[in-house]
Amino acid sequence: MRWLVMMAVLLKSVCAAAQSTDAESIEIGLSTDNIAITADFTGADLTIFGALDNANPEITRKGGYDIIVVLQGPAATTVVRRKERFFGMWINRHSRTFENVPASYSLATTRAIQDIADGESFSRLALGVDHIFLKPNEHAATAGQIMEFTDALRSRKRKSGLYSERVGAVQFLSQSLFRATLSLPPNVPVGTHRARAFLFKNGVFLRETSAPLSILKSGLEDAIYRAAHGYSFFYGAAAVLLAIFIGWLGRIIFRRD
Repeated sequence: MRWLVMMAVLLKSVCAAAQSTDAESIEIGLSTDNIAITADFTGADLTIFGALDNANPEITRKGGYDIIVVLQGPAATTVVRRKERFFGMWINRHSRTFENVPASYSLATTRAIQDIADGESFSRLALGVDHIFLKPNEHAATAGQIMEFTDALRSRKRKSGLYSERVGAVQFLSQSLFRATLSLPPNVPVGTHRARAFLFKNGVFLRETSAPLSILKSGLEDAIYRAAHGYSFFYGAAAVLLAIFIGWLGRIIFRRD
């Protein structure tokens, strides 16, 4: 399957090169458009193949081309809460709501990200965990509060494994073909993800390309997930009735005469 993907990417690259003989460009290919995960999913690696079009052989030999590949999860609203001690108890006193936050973000690079380009370029592209655009929707928040809650959000995502970076996980297989290995954490969110590849030449951003990837639940977990979201009232009622039945059954089984 991987060789078929590589051949498809190479063929696409040749066709693109035939249309343009000047500017470099980049293409990527996925072995599948859908990934089904089960309840016992413990995480995995996702391999993405790609190719450079119209690459300059001299720049390639000098290592002037760098590639960053990202798998970005669906956007979601995220609430960050801060606990404070109140009359001897730790309670949530303050919170900030962030909108359009990538639920997951896995990044792979050819080398250390600071060696590829400057921070200004990454901020402009919103590329990298430290440069993802995150801003709470409360307009009254001060700059210090925004920084505090934004750093807390990034830290929480990193600790949960949803945001990750792998240096050196993009490797050139030839002068034009490359392979990227990205992490899928055990708690990867379901939905439409987007694989994105960024091409840099001597520290300057050139091109970007992308491809969609759907991650879905399968088996019994998928049926329960669909029932809980599509028929929430009946799902809740069934859960209550099941709990009552199990309680009654347990009382009968363990009853002492």
